Amino acid sequence: MDYTFTGNGRKSRKDRNIITRAAFILSIFAAILIVLIVLTVGSANNLMNIEKNHVSNVPSNILPSYSNCSFQSADGQTTLSGWFFKTKKPVTTIIVVHDTGSNRLPFGVTMIDMIEDWLDSGYNVFLFDQRNSGDSSGDISGYGYLEWQDVLGAIAIVRQISVTTDVVLYGIGTGCSSSVIAYNNLPPADVTEAELKQYSTNISELGFTRSYVSGIILDSPAKSTDDYIRPIVRNNELLGGITQFFVPYAIRLSAGESEVGLASAIARLPIPVCIIYGGHDTFIGADNINQIINERNRLSASLTETTMISGAGYLEEYSINSDQYIEAVNKFLTTYFSGENRI
Repeated sequence: MDYTFTGNGRKSRKDRNIITRAAFILSIFAAILIVLIVLTVGSANNLMNIEKNHVSNVPSNILPSYSNCSFQSADGQTTLSGWFFKTKKPVTTIIVVHDTGSNRLPFGVTMIDMIEDWLDSGYNVFLFDQRNSGDSSGDISGYGYLEWQDVLGAIAIVRQISVTTDVVLYGIGTGCSSSVIAYNNLPPADVTEAELKQYSTNISELGFTRSYVSGIILDSPAKSTDDYIRPIVRNNELLGGITQFFVPYAIRLSAGESEVGLASAIARLPIPVCIIYGGHDTFIGADNINQIINERNRLSASLTETTMISGAGYLEEYSINSDQYIEAVNKFLTTYFSGENRI
């Protein structure tokens, strides 16, 4: 039997081979994509479902007199817990906003000395646990993408229980994100009634604007909110070198928020800002923080105080040199909020 092979037959087999190879390559890409999605979702869940860091039992005899506070986050769904320390004739109230995975005592019991110093200098102090921290409710952490609503809740309760007419936010680590996002989500001081209606009910009914926040202290601010998440993924998760670029998006998607450029937001803040950071910070990056400081000084040098603590890594400044740390914070407070220096 004779078999005749035509040019069309060879072309047909060639086309089938191309299709087969293309399908094989696409299946590999699809498999890789599925693996990345699974790893991304798993990493995001791991980071958001961290275990609560409860407040250690602190002997009541070493704490200054305080009041226990239970209040609602601005989301209206999360019950938060805090301590309010009151002094006589207070100048303002300092609200401490801790890092993810920490609690209302971010520096442990050694922070009591700082609190007493603030009280003696005429500042009320409010310490609270953000969601999924300490004694507050909530099952997930958002690295600032959810906690900014907790900061607004803290400001609201302080406004009710304190006689001061404003507050100073003191963000530590991701608390920097929470504080800056909270400030930016408030209506401006000159908001009109018509403009206020464009805000969500939870915001418009708070009863205060950005003018109620008179200053911000930032311990280790990042250039972007995602910069607090990427190093954790990169250093701790499988294929973290790749998924570090996707996990922050998954967390933002879960929180219903967008990435925030903290560097530009901090630079534009029209209020006094204090920045403290470690000279050996490789987590956020001391060089990155220096860029934030340079931009801030370019726009608002007269409203900016900065301190670099030599030899300190990320959030190690207080433990490395508590005297210099406390001096930096107190200098900022004295410069902008005490007596005749009050702006």
